[in-house]
Amino acid sequence: MADIKTFYLPDLGEGLPDATVVEWHVKEGDTIKLDAPLVSMETAKAVVDVPSPYSGTVKKLHGATGDIIETGAALADFEIDPNARQRAEAESTGHHHGPKKGVGSPAPDDASKVVASDDGGEIDPPKADREDEGTVVGAMVSGNAVHTEQVSSAGGVKAVPAVRAAAKKLKVDLTRVQPTGAGGVITMQDVKNAAANGSARAGAAPARPASAQHLAPTLPEPGPAPQRTAVSLAGKPVRTAPPGAEAMGQPEQLKGVRRNMARVMAEAHANVVPTTIVDDADLHAWIGKQDITARLIRAIVAACKAVPALNAWFDGKNLTRTLHPHVDIGIAVDTDDGLFVPALRNADVLDGAGIRAAIKRLRSSVEDRSIPASELSGYTISLSNFGMFAGRYATPVVVPPTVAIIGAGKLSHDVVAVMGGIEVHRRMPLSLTFDHRAATGGEAARFLKAMIDDLGLPN
Repeated sequence: MADIKTFYLPDLGEGLPDATVVEWHVKEGDTIKLDAPLVSMETAKAVVDVPSPYSGTVKKLHGATGDIIETGAALADFEIDPNARQRAEAESTGHHHGPKKGVGSPAPDDASKVVASDDGGEIDPPKADREDEGTVVGAMVSGNAVHTEQVSSAGGVKAVPAVRAAAKKLKVDLTRVQPTGAGGVITMQDVKNAAANGSARAGAAPARPASAQHLAPTLPEPGPAPQRTAVSLAGKPVRTAPPGAEAMGQPEQLKGVRRNMARVMAEAHANVVPTTIVDDADLHAWIGKQDITARLIRAIVAACKAVPALNAWFDGKNLTRTLHPHVDIGIAVDTDDGLFVPALRNADVLDGAGIRAAIKRLRSSVEDRSIPASELSGYTISLSNFGMFAGRYATPVVVPPTVAIIGAGKLSHDVVAVMGGIEVHRRMPLSLTFDHRAATGGEAARFLKAMIDDLGLPN
């Protein structure tokens, strides 16, 4: 009897709940060697090449390119080659290659016991059978299902996004297609058949529903209604009906970085009590051309030393606060794939040249998606320099466990009052959002003043 092994998607990051299939390096029926490339998966942090955990024949691939696979779900089935080299049972691979074992689930080495904690240890099983996967802050509970396209009923018809896209390409009106799928769902074959026989050509007069053809009117016929024309009083064409499905676009599943960003922002919104204060730093005293980002980071470091309460982590569940003696600043980096926040380590010991070199390295590794997961977490305070694009003030999102984030707006030349008259000074708008559970308004105001004072120095 063939020895079939199932490979489960391991945790490819720090508690990431899922990953997206980018490219399979094998197909069903191929033979593969231990540690040979199996599949490339995109996580919220990077694209990761997953090696094969076995030597043998690939029997089944669970998911196609673009599918989202949850951590702990089946990824591939293998028929083991007994004559080829295999990994020893006790040999560590650095990943968990089985379904995720949460608190309360059966112990892997003794089914009569259950897992006591995520860190290990076992206890006697509870009296009632109950699976409790535990909860991790910032992560989703693991599962064992492959996410595929979901049927939507937009436009009055039931179809998955891929079918809607095909109908648009083939110029097929989905409202005129006869569905053959379960529950009245239009399948891809339905669309192809309609395109081939021309029975549902887009733009043709809509067919009257069969159910309406034999329904007698119960109300008297209304009088003539005012008719809207397709031309405005100014003689310009106007739309007289809601946009069709083709004009409204198609929903798409969030994946990778944007998917993780949505989770993180939702968690932050639910778990932080944010308050924002704003002010302007006067840069009139600056001498010569200076690195604005380096000055901003230097000012944050000075403020962290003056008011340590905002360079901290806060645990809202246990109501504990951790003040940090070092300053690691999370620098928000905007990309087409979504928002990254790499950590600028040891900002409190770097000079201007060191800060610039470190930021350049972080941006480069973010752009080519080579940045390791360890550099995308663990910062003690954050900076969003959105002013390089536009905007003066903002309410940036504080992401737990950090307590504060600084937003730097677009530099402007403002008229300011001085002794004896008025002058035009260059000023930088600053926004400080902080978790009011962990810091007082006075601490936040003193922090912002320390930043303003440092930015006001000549160099």
